[in-house]
Amino acid sequence: MQKINNQEKGNMTKEKRMTLNAEKRKVIADQFQSFYEDKVKDKLVQAKEQYDLMREKAKEQIEKVVRFHQPQEDVDTIRSMIKKYNRSGGELYEDNCFYVQRPITKVDDEGREYQAEDEVHIRFNMGKNFALAYYRDELKAKGLNPDFKLSIDNDYSKRNPKYYNDESACNKFLGWQTSSNDDKSITTPRSKWENDFKLWTIGSSYCHSRQFKVDENTLNFFKMYRSSADNVVKEHEQMYNYVEKKMKTLRLGLKSYRFYDQAKALADKVGVVLNETMMNESSSLALSIYSPENLASLLEDKEKQDNADIIAQFKRGQLNQAIN
Repeated sequence: MQKINNQEKGNMTKEKRMTLNAEKRKVIADQFQSFYEDKVKDKLVQAKEQYDLMREKAKEQIEKVVRFHQPQEDVDTIRSMIKKYNRSGGELYEDNCFYVQRPITKVDDEGREYQAEDEVHIRFNMGKNFALAYYRDELKAKGLNPDFKLSIDNDYSKRNPKYYNDESACNKFLGWQTSSNDDKSITTPRSKWENDFKLWTIGSSYCHSRQFKVDENTLNFFKMYRSSADNVVKEHEQMYNYVEKKMKTLRLGLKSYRFYDQAKALADKVGVVLNETMMNESSSLALSIYSPENLASLLEDKEKQDNADIIAQFKRGQLNQAIN
């Protein structure tokens, strides 16, 4: 009898299950998040590539438009006048912001026609939302959170200390937040884009004061350029929403997993790479509610369930376990 007990004890020691704590759950969640991001990030990559192509074409096109309306010889003349008469000689500004327009006829609510302008704002610098999308990989590689704005879903009451810390860290990396102690040899993304393309224009620094008339085809091209930039932001939002929907379901179940082998079983069913070497030291335990089979099913793309559906399903699973 003693021999049997020792054997059983040896088997129990050999098969000791690794327990999960908050740190281990975060490691596991990060693996799942990377998995789901990899499934859809190609759309963001393609949107960035399309924008890059459109940007180069837009540079060529806007230079043709500006130089048609403001020939280089006129710019040179004003420059020489400024040199001779200071500000009385005229105004020049090196700009990366332009407005193009064409006259169109519109009809009001009473059916009367009136003349208006179809206008597009062209910019070659970088807005903050675009920057968070375009440099998302670089920000994440630095351990920063480029999704902080998307996480509150336009509900500004959700802005907490972590939100502001994430915002500050991203702004620092991108170049919107600077200090005298910064390494001046490092070119920030904002500075890079600000100086990537500029044209000397006649007039003040007020961009909207210069409106260059173009034909319909040219205006439509610049609309496409604007759309390509907007699409980068849109694909970032769609990727985040897709992944976050998966992660909400995952966290709800993962929080209740007590042992690593439960998470491993789920990872194997979903196709996520997970092994014990990724885990940190054990910590607190939690009561297991979700089975790997149920949670794997919930994470399938075809499933569209809200929290009430999820809870109901798990209650059914608990009932079945109790009956069995």
